[in-house]
Amino acid sequence: MKRLTLGALTLAALAAPAFADRIELGPRPAFLIDRMPEGALKTKLASCADMEPVRSDFSIGHRGAALMFPEHTEQSYRAAARMGAGILECDVTFTKDKELVCRHAQNDLHTTTNILATDLAANCTTGFAPATGDKKASAECRTSDITLAEFKSLTGKMDAADKSATTVAGYMNGTPRWRTDLYATEGKIMTHAESIALFKELGVKFTPELKSPSVDMPFDGFSQEDYAQKMINEYKAAGVDPKNVFAQSFNLNDVLYWIKAEPEFGKQAVYLVEWHDGFNEQDAKTWNEDFAALKAQGVNYLSPSINMLLTVKDGQIAASDYAKAAKDAGLHLISWTLERSGPLATGGGWYFQSVKDATTDDSVYFTALDVLAQEVGIVGMFSDWPATTTYYASCMAQGTN
Repeated sequence: MKRLTLGALTLAALAAPAFADRIELGPRPAFLIDRMPEGALKTKLASCADMEPVRSDFSIGHRGAALMFPEHTEQSYRAAARMGAGILECDVTFTKDKELVCRHAQNDLHTTTNILATDLAANCTTGFAPATGDKKASAECRTSDITLAEFKSLTGKMDAADKSATTVAGYMNGTPRWRTDLYATEGKIMTHAESIALFKELGVKFTPELKSPSVDMPFDGFSQEDYAQKMINEYKAAGVDPKNVFAQSFNLNDVLYWIKAEPEFGKQAVYLVEWHDGFNEQDAKTWNEDFAALKAQGVNYLSPSINMLLTVKDGQIAASDYAKAAKDAGLHLISWTLERSGPLATGGGWYFQSVKDATTDDSVYFTALDVLAQEVGIVGMFSDWPATTTYYASCMAQGTN
């Protein structure tokens, strides 16, 4: 059945899946394809314009659909699922009463919620201070500053702050021009357990990330291992099959803990790594990771940022030596994050700094995806706008369910 397009309402609509189940990709994939240089990849992707998109584990919703929806909110997660993401992410932090919630960082409530405009601002680790002279506006509000009940009274907003502001309202009104507040009117924030229930309803898999606390651990007797175990316990309590959970952490000790204490979950645990000063994707002497040692310790999944996995060879984007070495060690690779930064032509996109000499155009997203999928062999891509990765995966039969 030919896929419906706007202005092409036909009797096929009678046989279309229910709205809640239908995958909607919108205009952005076509917009990016139109901007691509002529070539085999553009021809192939354009040939899929009338395909029926399918849900794919290759397409991972990074905090939901955070390009345009407040991250880690029900609205953001539902949007990502409607774009065909097969896996959704809840970054896991904890409240003052040690309950798990979805936030990108333990100390980001001042930029991701309306806390500064509520009475709970008085509970923040550091209250709002306006910009004065050369000093930028600042605040720090942690999830551990408030109880679960207090947390649930907040509303999610686009993650941003105007550090030149002299008022709370001005500070909170910092959304970059290349994003939008159009969908930020009712961001329903969620507990980790609520995210599990929602993802089950949406028919997607789970990739929770245990965050590095901005507090000393143990926190009121709550140790790092307690924290790591509690996250897994909430999946067990919800009856989630371990094979559908990809627990993540930048802390190797968390991953090793899951491998030892919860081996069914641990075998899919993801060790997150990121670029560091002095790193060169083509020079093994600058790498922090010993891939063979990681594999020997039971680590099966490694998740580096995009710029670690790509390089430029003869003017073309290619797999980096870092990527090849990780693959040769038998590690499954997942990368992050597509469409996270501003337009590349205006200086955004540190994720693509290793290939900046090859292009400064956002149409590179599909080119990079193709190299990552076909040359690097990644099994998943985090994206702030999963429609792009879903389109690629559906067209190329990449990681489809």
